[in-house]
Amino acid sequence: MSDNDNTPVKPEQDSLYAKREEIYPREVHGIFASWRIAMVFLTLGLYYILPWINWGEGRQALLFDLPNRKFNIFMMTLWPQDLIYLSVLLIIAALGLFLFTSVGGRLWCGFSCPQTVWTEVFMWMERKIEGSRPQRIKLAKSPWNLTKVIKKGGKHLVWIIFSLWTGFTFVGYFTPIRDLAAAIPSWDLGPWETFWIFFYAFATYGNAGWLREQVCIYMCPYARFQGVMFDDNTLIISYDEIRGNPRGARKRGKEKPAGKGDCIDCSLCVQACPTGIDIRDGLQYQCIACAACIDACDDVMDKMGYDPGLIRYTTHNEVVGKGRHIFRPRIIIYSVILTGLIIAMLWSLATRIPVSLDIMRDRNILYREAPNGDLENVFSLKILNQDKKAHNFVISLEGLPSAVLDPDQPEIHVNSGEIVNTLVRVRASEDAIKNRSTSISLRITATDDKKMTDEEDTRFIAPADWFQK
Repeated sequence: MSDNDNTPVKPEQDSLYAKREEIYPREVHGIFASWRIAMVFLTLGLYYILPWINWGEGRQALLFDLPNRKFNIFMMTLWPQDLIYLSVLLIIAALGLFLFTSVGGRLWCGFSCPQTVWTEVFMWMERKIEGSRPQRIKLAKSPWNLTKVIKKGGKHLVWIIFSLWTGFTFVGYFTPIRDLAAAIPSWDLGPWETFWIFFYAFATYGNAGWLREQVCIYMCPYARFQGVMFDDNTLIISYDEIRGNPRGARKRGKEKPAGKGDCIDCSLCVQACPTGIDIRDGLQYQCIACAACIDACDDVMDKMGYDPGLIRYTTHNEVVGKGRHIFRPRIIIYSVILTGLIIAMLWSLATRIPVSLDIMRDRNILYREAPNGDLENVFSLKILNQDKKAHNFVISLEGLPSAVLDPDQPEIHVNSGEIVNTLVRVRASEDAIKNRSTSISLRITATDDKKMTDEEDTRFIAPADWFQK
């Protein structure tokens, strides 16, 4: 309420979300643009081609077969019991991100991030259909007519087709992609495949076609915590204020006005930025380090006859004249830990034996006396074959002289990825038993590959009164 009358005062309202202003990035050419294009071909090429590659006897080289609980990774087949490798891989990825960011800043965002890569492809399609930046702006402001409907509709149609292909490829990493392709014409897909094809296509279409820089600015957590990993020697994109300011417009070929810097205030660096920021205002979390502003500025500097590098990759220390220091404590620590984890994981994978034995004692009775006076213990064996093919296994006993397996165990057939349970009776005569508890080992060995073997220790139990006879 006001002091003089009863007219209610409207409360001030602040929006928590800034209304999006449409960004029309200008196409630029240069060394960094060429690198971005190369990374698009590399990353998307791998993404779309890898599911179609077979390894060995018709086995898809990269397949995460969730229903059958196995994961084909080229020459290896991993199972849920190998979850430790996934855990180590995630730790390696996290440490790699810390190391890469500490050295190169947000180069990952600018050149390899899926959001960046797919957005580059969508913007390329947009430019091919709607034209250059001025043409796209003019089309957006023009009233709806047949030309606008055809161009806008054609663009979205191409986006949707490409997104569906992306969703199909994504599901092809979890369902054999050739079977998936054969089922498409008749739409003989399961509900799981159908949902994820359309969900991933919708996510691609929405993120790369509509949200674009909004994903980087508002949704991606990496932009928020990158400052923790930055220091004065981290590579960033920086505008040279000392050389560039004061800014001032001028014509090409004319002598630089007295008291002016090299920046001609053309704003092409802003027009080229996919997130719409002005790098001349300093380092900002919205900057994804794509270097489009560098290419744009270097092109202008070349036309004006000035030296390139007004906007460049550099470090804070270099800007203030202290030089760059690559090998610093955090980099050395990250590198040592990361190298150790990678070596340990590779060694573990190289020496991994894809068979596992687990032993459980019969819980109903610890021991029993056979009709002939021998003592026997019963064990339950669980055999897991993690190899790519089936094997026959034989069981052997060690640690108790004169003890035998009763009955004599035949070969046990275990298919790839299968778990087979079997009972084993270990029988020993009175003369062989010297202690109430004796350590023994049960071993399984594949008949066709002696390296496929595993053993586990257990104990042979005898009654206390056995030694009082």
